[in-house]
Amino acid sequence: MKYLKLMRIKHYLKNVLIFLPAFFGGILFNDDVLLKLLVMFISFSLTSSIIYIINDINDRESDKKHPIKCKRPIASGKVSVIDATILAVLLFFIVLVLLYSFDLLFNPGTLLLLLYFVLNIGYSFGLKNIPLLDIIILVSGFVIRVLYGGISLDITLSNWLILTILTISFYLSLGKRRNEIQKNGSNSREVLKYYNKEFLDKNMYMFLAVTIVFYSLWAVDVNTIINTSNLLIWTVPIVMIIMMKYSMDIEGNSYGDPIEVISHDKILMLLGTIYVIVLISLIYLG
Repeated sequence: MKYLKLMRIKHYLKNVLIFLPAFFGGILFNDDVLLKLLVMFISFSLTSSIIYIINDINDRESDKKHPIKCKRPIASGKVSVIDATILAVLLFFIVLVLLYSFDLLFNPGTLLLLLYFVLNIGYSFGLKNIPLLDIIILVSGFVIRVLYGGISLDITLSNWLILTILTISFYLSLGKRRNEIQKNGSNSREVLKYYNKEFLDKNMYMFLAVTIVFYSLWAVDVNTIINTSNLLIWTVPIVMIIMMKYSMDIEGNSYGDPIEVISHDKILMLLGTIYVIVLISLIYLG
């Protein structure tokens, strides 16, 4: 269990973004697409675990002083640095074997997986302390996941959809920083001394507004209607309600981490489930 906690299994939920290009393209269940996506999902998830392990090894001393992070396996002493390093190396070889076995190792999309790894290693070793750049790297993680799912399977994504993912990623990342300041103060993370709640509030809600605009433009775009359904416009109100509920959580007693917010709000998970069911009905059953 301690090793699973070290790998941050619950954060694998973010990697569902890999499925979006195929899902919105209406080919999720075609031929070997789903199988390849599952392999890509596992590979990306294990790669993210390697990054989390390296980050926890690097930050173990500072994590010991944090009210929440002190409970992490390495910071708490439940997992030694040597054991964590062995696990990271093992996961690395598993990723290589998986990608090679399914003819994905030399796929152009794998360059994005490598880019994600390099950016986040840089983040762990200092880039996270540079204001704005820290947020940009967090955002890049979400966008790279989507592009990885598209480029690896040669799926062309709508520009409106890419912009939607980009702007909602900024909203989520700014919200995370906002609540870190609110819960732990600017001393809990070095980069937070460059931010304040007012700056983060203004920008996160700006990105929230344009997210809804971009999503709406995607829903009514001619190519979207031709390739999917002319009824997607009716999913816009659902997205608005989901974002309002998420914002309500952010404004409440939350640390701002997207996975934590979603996993602790049953109503939000229900709304997300309804949204997915409506999309499946319109794209695949309509």
